[in-house]
Amino acid sequence: MHLRRPPLREESTRSSKKRYSMKIGIIGAGFIGGTLTRRLTELGHDVRVSNSRAPETLSELAAETGATAVWANEAAQDADLVIVSIPQKNTPDLAAGIVDARKPGAPVIETNNYYPQQRDGKIEAIENGTPESVWVSEHIGAPVYKVFNGIYWKHLLKKGVPAGAEGRIALPVAGDEADGKKIVFGIVDELGFDPVDAGPLAESWRQQPGTPVYGKDFGVDDTLAALKEASPERTPEWRAA
Repeated sequence: MHLRRPPLREESTRSSKKRYSMKIGIIGAGFIGGTLTRRLTELGHDVRVSNSRAPETLSELAAETGATAVWANEAAQDADLVIVSIPQKNTPDLAAGIVDARKPGAPVIETNNYYPQQRDGKIEAIENGTPESVWVSEHIGAPVYKVFNGIYWKHLLKKGVPAGAEGRIALPVAGDEADGKKIVFGIVDELGFDPVDAGPLAESWRQQPGTPVYGKDFGVDDTLAALKEASPERTPEWRAA
C-alpha cells in the first residue's frame, strides 16, 4: 500500500493565475462532468465536452462556459487530459478507442461509481472483486486515474480553496503511472483541493462507495487514515441485491 501526503506547493489555486492552459476532453456532462466543465473553463482551460447524444444538446452548457460541445468520439482529440464521467453501466457502450486520439502520455481520469441497486444493475466482474476503475480501464483500453468519484458535485463546484487554506478538502487519486499522476495532482490542486496519493489502480477499491473515505470532506490526515481503514469487501448497500 502506497498512501502519501500531497507535496508542498508554492502555487495557490482557484484565485491564483494558473500555470498553463490545457486541452481537456470530457466525456459525460452529468453532475460531475458538467461541474468539471464549469470549473475547468473558469480556470482558463480549453474544454471539449460531450454526452451520449448530439453536441447541440449541450448548447446551453457550451454557451454558459465557453466549452466546445462535440460528439463523444471527438472529445479526446489532441487532449492533454481526458475525463470520463458517465454511469458505470454505460461504460461498455463507449466506442472502441474512445480515448485513443489524446496526446501521447495524456492521462485519463475516470470519476465513475458502481451503484448496483440504485442504478447500474449487476456487473459480474465487479461483484467478483474487480475494482470499479480497473473494470473501466479494461473496457476503454487505457490506464486510468480514479478521482472525483467521492465528492458531492456541489462541493466540487463551490468548496475549492487556495492551497494552505484552513479546511481544504483532500481528494484521493489512485493510478499507476507517476508522470500522469503528477498531471492529475496538478489539476486537483488547481481546482482547490489537496490531492492525496491513494496508491495503484489495483487498490482503488479504497475509495469506492461504502468505504470510510467515500462522500466525506476530509482533510489530508483523515483521508489517509480512511484509506488505510478500507476493506475490499463490498458492503450490502453497494452489492447487487
